[in-house]
Amino acid sequence: MDGIKEIVAEIDAGNPKPIYFLMGEEPYYIDRISKYISDNVLTEDEKGFNQMVLYGKDTSVDEVVANAKRFPMMAEYQVVIVKEAQHLSRTIENLVSYAENPQPTTILVLCYKYKKLDKRKKLYKAIQKKGELFESKKLYENQVSEWIRRTLASKKYKISPKACILLVEFLGTDLGKINNELDKLTLVVPPSVEITPEVIEEHIGISKDFNNFELKKAIGERDVAKASRIVDYFAQNPKDNPFVVTVTLLNTFFTQLLQYHGLSDHSPGNVAKVLGVNPYFVREYTVAAKNYPMKRVSGIVSSLRELDLKGKGVGANNMDQADLLKELLSEII
Repeated sequence: MDGIKEIVAEIDAGNPKPIYFLMGEEPYYIDRISKYISDNVLTEDEKGFNQMVLYGKDTSVDEVVANAKRFPMMAEYQVVIVKEAQHLSRTIENLVSYAENPQPTTILVLCYKYKKLDKRKKLYKAIQKKGELFESKKLYENQVSEWIRRTLASKKYKISPKACILLVEFLGTDLGKINNELDKLTLVVPPSVEITPEVIEEHIGISKDFNNFELKKAIGERDVAKASRIVDYFAQNPKDNPFVVTVTLLNTFFTQLLQYHGLSDHSPGNVAKVLGVNPYFVREYTVAAKNYPMKRVSGIVSSLRELDLKGKGVGANNMDQADLLKELLSEII
């Protein structure tokens, strides 16, 4: 976040770098920074002659350099944005000579998604010296809930911890996808209303009762009836509730439960810190630990790994999702 603030500050101050190389596994921040540069460096009148968007699939490094070397027309700068620049990865080092002596009136923005430059190569060192290298790192799943909370807080909204987990479970860790859903929520929900699982169910369509979060909770409590109802719902709606997601989440839960059993300090603060979970959910581990002794948890983790392989077609004899889910419940409870 500090890197983003620095880039925004220098753009706002009218002191942009000649090259912005935006790289990394998380495309959300790459898109946000390139859009900010696109929207804020030039006026609308200046953009017609001085702002160009190229695409990595349809261009070459030589063409990028040729455009970057042009002079602006009736403006202080020209902006050249190369989207999907990762498609130039085989020849990207050919940009070295330009990066060593960039055109001072050009702002060249390269959106190099899902990849990184080799720090040992000349291009990395040249851009580091003359321009700006920004790495957009993928957030871990346990970091996304806090990202959601902060994003909504910046818009004066509150969201419950359970609602955060529900969004992460359903949408994954794709920040762009999550942000789109948050934008939808803020359009229809006033800031005075806390975003809860009920609000999410109403406006996004994620079931507050039949989801992996509730299944994990029911299994932890050994609530067989509730777990069976959720599993039956999953079996009837396999596309919305893929088995691989369910088994992965439960494997994470029981692996963390194994860690919980190994702790000498079971205070909520320490458990939350060691397991990397929100303190709100520590009670789930306390309850589950009473229902599943350490030796049993170890056996469950082993069974879940075997079921994960079966879910991917290894030794499953064409088992469908309903059969896999029934076996999952049988192995655990």
